[in-house]
Amino acid sequence: MRILITNDDGIGAPGLEVLERIAREVAGPEGEVWTVAPATEQSGVAHCLNYTKPTMIAKAGERRFAAEGSPADCVLAAIHDILPEPPDLILSGVNRGNNAAENVLYSGTVGAAVEGALQHLRAIALSQFYGPDNKDLDDPFEAAAALGAGLVRRLLDGAPWGDGDDYRLFYNVNFPPVPAARVRGAAAATQGRRPDAFYRAEPQTSPTGRRFMWIRGPGQHVATAEGTDNRLNLDGWISVTPCRCDMTAHDQMDALREALC
Repeated sequence: MRILITNDDGIGAPGLEVLERIAREVAGPEGEVWTVAPATEQSGVAHCLNYTKPTMIAKAGERRFAAEGSPADCVLAAIHDILPEPPDLILSGVNRGNNAAENVLYSGTVGAAVEGALQHLRAIALSQFYGPDNKDLDDPFEAAAALGAGLVRRLLDGAPWGDGDDYRLFYNVNFPPVPAARVRGAAAATQGRRPDAFYRAEPQTSPTGRRFMWIRGPGQHVATAEGTDNRLNLDGWISVTPCRCDMTAHDQMDALREALC
């Protein structure tokens, strides 16, 4: 098996090291693991593509490359330039922090999986929720490191992938903010919405009088509805959400048709 790994935290991120170990275990001794990751942190860029300037690619080791672009750029570079053949699987992560609920829409980690699915390849985004029970561990990624490979195998062996669909399925996985021994299992989850959770802009004036803006995120430990990703994570479960790139609100089509009559 040939596996491509990438992330949005950058090629030097500790979560990428965890993902490499996961990928090597899944690929097996005869498999290949290729890394194409951003040269610098690209958190929050979602499915951004580098249309307006060229993307420099630098070799950083055997089957290891850094790209001066977004996670989606890395996927495109890997598929159309770097790898000898398209990968059998794309793994993105392991992100430092959760990509549950509304974070899905902002996540560069998820953006890489989106591009993989649009290229008709199997893709999984993996993120490690941080909280008071795991952030100070020797390895805050302990849950993902211990349970990631087994979960990826289960998805490859038994989960639906929608091979014939126009928009192929991909999976968004979040490991809970607890030590590995306290993970209760994996559960199918819908995407949640944190109540009153909004990203906001915080302006600031520098000592020289120049105006800057900081983006602030909402509280991450506000539980979402029962059965959704964030709630399951806070209850100690790995959330697994099947996703598609089709953003149509299909349940509203009949109402819209009536409004347009």
